[in-house]
Amino acid sequence: MSIISKIKADKRLKKLALALLIPMNDHRPRLWVRIFLNPFKHKRGKRSIIRFNTRLDVFPFNEFQLGDNSVIESFTTINNGVGNVIVGSKTIIGMSNVIIGPVKIGNNVMLAQNIVVSGLNHGYEDVNISPAFQKVSCKDITIADDVWIGANSVITAGVSLGRHCIIGAGSVVTKDVPEFSIAVGNPAKVIKKYNFTTSTWEKVNNQTL
Repeated sequence: MSIISKIKADKRLKKLALALLIPMNDHRPRLWVRIFLNPFKHKRGKRSIIRFNTRLDVFPFNEFQLGDNSVIESFTTINNGVGNVIVGSKTIIGMSNVIIGPVKIGNNVMLAQNIVVSGLNHGYEDVNISPAFQKVSCKDITIADDVWIGANSVITAGVSLGRHCIIGAGSVVTKDVPEFSIAVGNPAKVIKKYNFTTSTWEKVNNQTL
C-alpha cells in the first residue's frame, strides 16, 4: 500500500495531512504545496501552456495531467480535490472554464468559454443539515477525442461524451451523448447524427438522451 493510500485510509492521518496541505476555511493548496510539491507530482506535456491567471487548485493526493501542446486559458479553475483531472494532447480549455474532477478529457478537444465540467455533487437529502456540510458524491466525467463544447455549457457528474460529438452553446448535459452526434438544449437532446454511408449530418427527431 502506498503512503497516500495509507493516509487516506487513516482518519487521523488524513485530517493532519489536509491541515498541512490546505489552509482552514479555504479550498486552495498552501503556497509551499504549489511551489515544492505540485511541480514534481503533476505532469505537464511538451509545449503545453497554462496562462498566468489560471487558478490551479490541484493537490498532490490526486492526479493532474496536461498533455502535449494543450492550452488552459486565463481565469479558468482546475480542481482535483475530489478526483483526478486528466487532459489530453492538443486540447484547448477556454477562458473562465471550471473543471472539477474526476474528469478525463481526450485529445484535440475544444472547450469554449464559461463552461462548467464537474464530477462533484453535494448531498442534500438530510433537511436538518445544510448541503454545504453534507457528504459529497463523485462520478467520473469522460470527454472523448475531438469533442467540441460550446460556450456557457454545463457537463454534469457521471456524463460521457462520445468521440467527435458537438455540444451546442448554453446546453446542460445530464446524460451520455453518443459519438458523432450533436446535442443542444436544457436538458440536452441529440438533434443530429453523422451518417457514414451518406457522409452527411442528418437530423434526429427529438431524441432524448
